[in-house]
Amino acid sequence: MLAHLCTTSLTLYILWITMAQVDGQDDKEKTTALKDLLSRIDLDELMKKDEPPFTFPKTLEEFEYAFNEDGQLRHINTGEPFVFNAREDLHRWNQKRYEALGEIITQYVYELLEKKCNMTKASLPVDASEDEPTSFIYLSPDALSNPSKLLVLIQGSGVVRAGQWARRLIINQDLDSGTQIPFITKAIEEGYGVMVLNPNENYLEVEKPALSSTLPSPTELSDEPAEKRERKEDKESKKKKEFYGKYRNPQKETETERIPIRENGSSEEHVLYVWDNFVSNAAAKNVFIMAHSYGGLSFVELMNQRDMQVKNRVCAVALTDSAHNIWLQETSKGTQDWMQQHCCNWVSSAEPLDTPLEAVLPDCPRVSAGTERHDLTSWTSFDSIFRFFAEVLEAKDDEEAEETSNTVTTRSSSHKNKHQDL
Repeated sequence: MLAHLCTTSLTLYILWITMAQVDGQDDKEKTTALKDLLSRIDLDELMKKDEPPFTFPKTLEEFEYAFNEDGQLRHINTGEPFVFNAREDLHRWNQKRYEALGEIITQYVYELLEKKCNMTKASLPVDASEDEPTSFIYLSPDALSNPSKLLVLIQGSGVVRAGQWARRLIINQDLDSGTQIPFITKAIEEGYGVMVLNPNENYLEVEKPALSSTLPSPTELSDEPAEKRERKEDKESKKKKEFYGKYRNPQKETETERIPIRENGSSEEHVLYVWDNFVSNAAAKNVFIMAHSYGGLSFVELMNQRDMQVKNRVCAVALTDSAHNIWLQETSKGTQDWMQQHCCNWVSSAEPLDTPLEAVLPDCPRVSAGTERHDLTSWTSFDSIFRFFAEVLEAKDDEEAEETSNTVTTRSSSHKNKHQDL
């Protein structure tokens, strides 16, 4: 910034000196002299800024932020909410700073899951070797042993990790709206075991090793025609030049590569793996699932893969602004019928909470989440979702009690008839 000001001041000083030198000349000569001077000044270069290094704090305290009693992120000294544009006209640097804070938030939520909710990590894959990348989910103490109820939470796609619905809500609004903590706490209070899935932890990111000059480049190994490849390279080169041209000394980012986690390389794979290795082994008689956004798509894919297992174990499914599509996912008629009876999708809408909405596809009923914001749909539907689960469970218990009563009556009647015959 100092160098930028010095450069600007120097340019203005030169301009002032030149104006003084041409002061004695006539207007035509002055105009010519000024045009000549301005043509030699690179205004684009003059306006460039120094991009600061991508070095950011490692803790909330170093960021000078903390969560208050209401779960809101506030500056320690000013009490103000988080400010994204910490430095004007440095969008990439501001974004990197936001991402660094986001990583700290992720670790903070993990601590809440472990300390506040008394949950523990379970590593994936379950048979992972020491040198392969792994992921994890969170389990309540009775997640596998609770004989009655199990709640499975599945988030959407993106940067969010276990225990989060939306990072933006955590940073800009509060912990209750952005995390799964309230759902976990209430579920445990109502006697559920809880599983918190982690569908976006799909790979280990490592720094890419420097390529040897003797090795052929990926473009040399490509089957693309040389002319097409050259056009693509020129386009990428121009794009990089345009971006880096914005700054006097742009920061170079470390090149990385991703090593996928076995059988958990995508949200769909992860949900299927957790079902096969955890949910299907749980003792709970009644399994409930809540899935947000892309998590709903992953659940429907689970139904496509484990149709009868899901139908036999799952009592009800609460979706919030689900991204599933029964046509694109080629869902069977039987699955669609089952979803009509056992699922409910709370979608973003201007209508009051729980207002029935017109069906778009012949799958599950749609009701309003009471908000037009996609990321808030889970939080605004909180009470409605637990009420939905309770009603489904009550109806099931009544049905089972009626079946039991009918069975006892039938047996009693049969025994009485036999006695009369004797």
